[in-house]
Amino acid sequence: MALSGTLTRKAVGVLGPGRHGDGNGLYLVVDSSGARRWIVRLTITGRRNARGGPLRTDLGLGSVSLVTLGEARDRALECRRLARKGIHPSERSERVRPTFEEVARRVHEERLPTFRNAKHGQQWINTLSTYAFPQIGGTAIDRIGQPEVLACLSPIWTSKHETAKRLAQRIKTVLDVARSRGLREGENPVTAIREGGVLPKVRARATHHRAMRWQDVPDLYARLRERDATAARALMFTCLTAARTGEVLGARWAEIDLVRRLWTVPAERMKAGAEHRVPLTEEMLTLLGAQEPLGSEVVFEGQKRHAPLSNMSMVMLLRRMGIEGVTVHGFRSSFRDWAGEAGAPREVAEMCLAHRVGSAVEQSYARSDLLERRRRLMEEWSRFVASRG
Repeated sequence: MALSGTLTRKAVGVLGPGRHGDGNGLYLVVDSSGARRWIVRLTITGRRNARGGPLRTDLGLGSVSLVTLGEARDRALECRRLARKGIHPSERSERVRPTFEEVARRVHEERLPTFRNAKHGQQWINTLSTYAFPQIGGTAIDRIGQPEVLACLSPIWTSKHETAKRLAQRIKTVLDVARSRGLREGENPVTAIREGGVLPKVRARATHHRAMRWQDVPDLYARLRERDATAARALMFTCLTAARTGEVLGARWAEIDLVRRLWTVPAERMKAGAEHRVPLTEEMLTLLGAQEPLGSEVVFEGQKRHAPLSNMSMVMLLRRMGIEGVTVHGFRSSFRDWAGEAGAPREVAEMCLAHRVGSAVEQSYARSDLLERRRRLMEEWSRFVASRG
């Protein structure tokens, strides 16, 4: 007989997006897409997570379309009984295997400390939640074959090809882990689908950020000088530093060393995951001097106190100025083209862009970031960009 709780069968079908508790660790999760599923929150007795704390986990119990409220309560009760004995339900030895969603969430939980940041970890499970769980989340892990994988991949294989490739890799990882733990046997169906050419080939188009000709950058910079707005100064700083939009907008005064004339972007904000030092030129220091009196924690503050400008602020500024056909990211290309024309050594120009230079072996021996050589090149670039003023 099923236990009682706070939810009702009617509520299960009408509640909006969010996590709705039934009691005793059981939750109804309603995704923004409208998909509805059950999870139970557990603490595994005597088990520790990667940080040494108690092992807590959210375990999927299946879709609402497959599992009734009463069944979800029964399953949650059984999971709690196992957890109190120190057994993770996804490792139980009964004949009934855990579901794909159960194993996937366990894999995600175990790998959280290995992701570069929390955002990437969330993206990993979000891809499965959006495209895999609605199709195969409630299917036993040992029943997942090519038809089940294709049910997830086929609908988005051509329309969202990059997403589909990431989804395939994440499904493969879950199934590989399941096999290593004795939860399934045989070849991974994702591998079979790839090697068999089951899905159509999709020609990926190379996309490039549209860049302004380097010869035209000084004229733009002169026009920006006439504007007394944070967005204009942020765009000027972006042009001068050849940094990415997110790096500039996320810049904080704690990263700026005015004495040593350095802006040190921490690894967690860099695409390559490595700290990047940007030499500050006289022109850059002038821009920073105009922002410093605002007393914000961030260099380029937006509408909210101590919060940066929006990602679209510089793009919208270009549009208001009637400049079409270029992107903010494209100014990195403008700098690189100028550097090539100026005869700058390739490794110096590439390091200005925070690109890795050489093979993995060469990188392992490259201890210097060529700061002083980069400083001289950035000074030349700054003088060129500001030459119309």
